[in-house]
Amino acid sequence: MQRLVKTADEINKIEKASRIVAETLISLEKFMVEGTTTEEIDKFAEDFILTKGATPSFKGYTVGKLIYPSSLCISINEEVIHGIPSKNRRLKNGDIVSLDCGACLNGYHGDSTVTYMVGEVSNDIKQLLKVTEESLYKGIEQAVARNKVYDISRAVQTHAEKYGYGVNRDFCGHGIGSNLHEYPSIPNFVPALLHRQSFPNSKLLTGMAIAIEPMIHQGTKDCTILDNGWTVVTNDGLPAAHFEHTVIVGEKEPLVLTLRN
Repeated sequence: MQRLVKTADEINKIEKASRIVAETLISLEKFMVEGTTTEEIDKFAEDFILTKGATPSFKGYTVGKLIYPSSLCISINEEVIHGIPSKNRRLKNGDIVSLDCGACLNGYHGDSTVTYMVGEVSNDIKQLLKVTEESLYKGIEQAVARNKVYDISRAVQTHAEKYGYGVNRDFCGHGIGSNLHEYPSIPNFVPALLHRQSFPNSKLLTGMAIAIEPMIHQGTKDCTILDNGWTVVTNDGLPAAHFEHTVIVGEKEPLVLTLRN
């Protein structure tokens, strides 16, 4: 089992990988224009990460017999997560595009997601993105020593549901370090009593590295995995937004490693 509390050297390595992730996402904003293919976005991101001496965390990621083929997850509109880039998928005016990026440097990972807008989008969609990002920061505020995982979960869920949005129950945040996904799971909701064994309410310790990532649906929380085995879509066809940061749990305040500024 991975060490929950990271050493200063490990945190330094995670921070350097996270910086590359943040720089990649900043660089991709200029591609958020009508007509760009998702394959073009993915190719640029992969080249950018490689030129920094890192490798894309997602490319070749294996779940069972499934192998993820790309460097980014690019999820558009009703796609919640794990959208696979394609030369045939072009961005359109009014799209929202979630770019999930991971990079591995010197054996340690950083992970972050941002949802960008393409051209003009409705005020309802702007609010969805605003509230989802606010939910992320509400969760991050709780990432301090002696709190527990559900403090993060409750903060995310309460803020999103205040606006009537659906909080995804099928996927969640995670620990991070020498593996992309480590213990503990960080759900964006407080599980019902009968399901808490699947999402332990672990105590947060100073020096833990976690990825907090609200996935918020404009409509219901229900979703489905497409036949490609990866891409998750909302059942009602309404859009979803996704924001994520890699965070170090602090004694008094958290340290966000993937800030894009």
